[in-house]
Amino acid sequence: MRQAPFGAWVSPINAAAAAAGEQRLEWASFVGQEVWWTELRPAEAGRSALVRWAPDGSVVDVLGAEWNVRTRVMEYGGRPWLPLGADPAAGFIFTEWADQRVYRVVPGGEPEPISPEPTRPGGARYCDFARVGDEVWCLREESVGPHVADIRRELVAIPLDASASTDATAVRVLGRSHHFMTGPKVSPDGHHVCWLGWDHPNMPWDGTELVCASVDSEGRLGSVRTVSGGEGVAVQQVEWAPDRPGVLYLLSDPDGWWNLYELDLEGGARPLCSRAEEFGEALWRIGAQWFFPVGGGRLLVTHGTAGRQLAVLEANGSLKTIDGGEQYTEWAALATDGRRVLATAGGPRHHRALLLVDPERDIPVTDVLRAASTTYVRYLSPGHHEIFRSDEGEAVHTFVYPPYNPDFTASDGELPPYVVHVHGGPTTRSHLVADLSIAFFTSRGIGVVDVQYGGSTGFGRRYRERLRGNWGVVDVDDCATAIRGLVGQGAADPRRLGIRGKSAGGWTSAASLIAEPDLYRVAAMYYPLLDPEGWSDGGTHDFESRYLDGLVGPWPQAAERYAQVSPLRGADCVQAPFVLFQGLDDAICLPKHTERFLERVSDKVLYAYVTFEGERHGFRKADTLIACLEAELSAYAQVFGFDPPHISTIDLIRGSSVDAVER
Repeated sequence: MRQAPFGAWVSPINAAAAAAGEQRLEWASFVGQEVWWTELRPAEAGRSALVRWAPDGSVVDVLGAEWNVRTRVMEYGGRPWLPLGADPAAGFIFTEWADQRVYRVVPGGEPEPISPEPTRPGGARYCDFARVGDEVWCLREESVGPHVADIRRELVAIPLDASASTDATAVRVLGRSHHFMTGPKVSPDGHHVCWLGWDHPNMPWDGTELVCASVDSEGRLGSVRTVSGGEGVAVQQVEWAPDRPGVLYLLSDPDGWWNLYELDLEGGARPLCSRAEEFGEALWRIGAQWFFPVGGGRLLVTHGTAGRQLAVLEANGSLKTIDGGEQYTEWAALATDGRRVLATAGGPRHHRALLLVDPERDIPVTDVLRAASTTYVRYLSPGHHEIFRSDEGEAVHTFVYPPYNPDFTASDGELPPYVVHVHGGPTTRSHLVADLSIAFFTSRGIGVVDVQYGGSTGFGRRYRERLRGNWGVVDVDDCATAIRGLVGQGAADPRRLGIRGKSAGGWTSAASLIAEPDLYRVAAMYYPLLDPEGWSDGGTHDFESRYLDGLVGPWPQAAERYAQVSPLRGADCVQAPFVLFQGLDDAICLPKHTERFLERVSDKVLYAYVTFEGERHGFRKADTLIACLEAELSAYAQVFGFDPPHISTIDLIRGSSVDAVER
């Protein structure tokens, strides 16, 4: 074992390996004996490929490299494809990213559009499909005016015969209930359809309504009625019981936790398993699923707080948990065929694997469709869940990743630099799963503490709403509580602390530099929200245009509060160096807001502003991710005072602005 200063350890985990990471597997379905899903491919310019796993173990790209299966609904997207039957011979439909049209594919044929050609900028966007006879029912989103909130959403029926591809009037409008809606859930007998809806200023985790309508023999909807949810109750998912007419299962939080409920349309709702745990997440993308009914009153579920276990929720309310041991502590269920469940699972030192699980077997895991990578296992930090306490006694949940490299030890008496990682959202959470973008730093001798600050999901509504009206305060304080806790333990060097974050995490990083000038020495901000006043006054997309009503206060009534917490207004108070990454096609956190922030930063501050053509909110391209990681490490090296071997560098200079990092 060699001795070297923290930060200067030689690691085999280069930026390319960290950027490649794990392919994001999502939007899965069983198609006969096969399993199909979409996966993000950074090496292919961030394309979302539709792939299929056959029983012989082969994994095939269904469409080819020229197709990108992805929808822009609400900018964060939603379920973009649907098999048209249980047999692959029935074909499938999907939304293509380039034009946002819906295409149909039959075996042996090429994709053919079935939705109309766009007639105005932005066009129409579709997602969350259901087949009903010779039509596909789905959510359609259209821009109908110049303002960001001039959006119309409605449930529509698209004929499968492609008649609507040349005649827009062939698309049937089924109905609408709210400004925001999910796609239709059609009952097994075809007599009812339900969906979720909400209106400004609510976000879906604030309050949603579950609405239901009858369906007549002509496929027309009857009157719409609310059957669950409402103000202060956030229903995030609804599914029909496959074998009990008129019965629905809900993921809802009337008692403050996202638990599961059974609802009879002719009666009331009853809780299935009341626990101080979450059985789901915040509804950021339309069509997301966290539980699956399998008949007989049984559900396949994931549940937990800081992590997630896979289980069967029995009809009597008991949970039969799949024991994943130390290897699998974070599960995500993707699809079911009524018996088996397709799931991803990983742990602190185990990358996610893609598994087929049969809960009825003595050894539940029946097939490993994608084995977890073991290439860098020796270099993964042993991350763990740790709770720190604020001065007021509030719990602050964190995942701590100490510096770790089996080939190196630090210089005698040296304390390691640490970086606070702030997840985006803010209404979401991080996962305690092996992550090469974190190991990229820890294997070089830089510790990372991933803070699940107040506002994060996983710990109930009260924890989530600690951030309500306090964004820029609670998140900043919780991050400071965590890193000061590590310093107090003697685990971190108080003179070498940094902070990093993406999107909402970038907001907290910027706000922390302003609020804690003596704590943080450097920051890395990815596509951050920096101008809350401009953001709320028509400066972002429709879905989040009223998000800050809850996080900061209603605009413009709370204008003074916005000014107090605005990183833009506090930019001249920034003293620490930083590197800031921005996608020039970002429609959520706009480049012009970033540029306003930089104009106000003192000319005494060292920084680098790195921009990327063709990148939106959430970088997807491998070259972009590589450039960002190397530039970020270079910034830490310059500030913390170490020499990282084998990386490209970018100089932190006054007023530095570059189009891309030289590599």
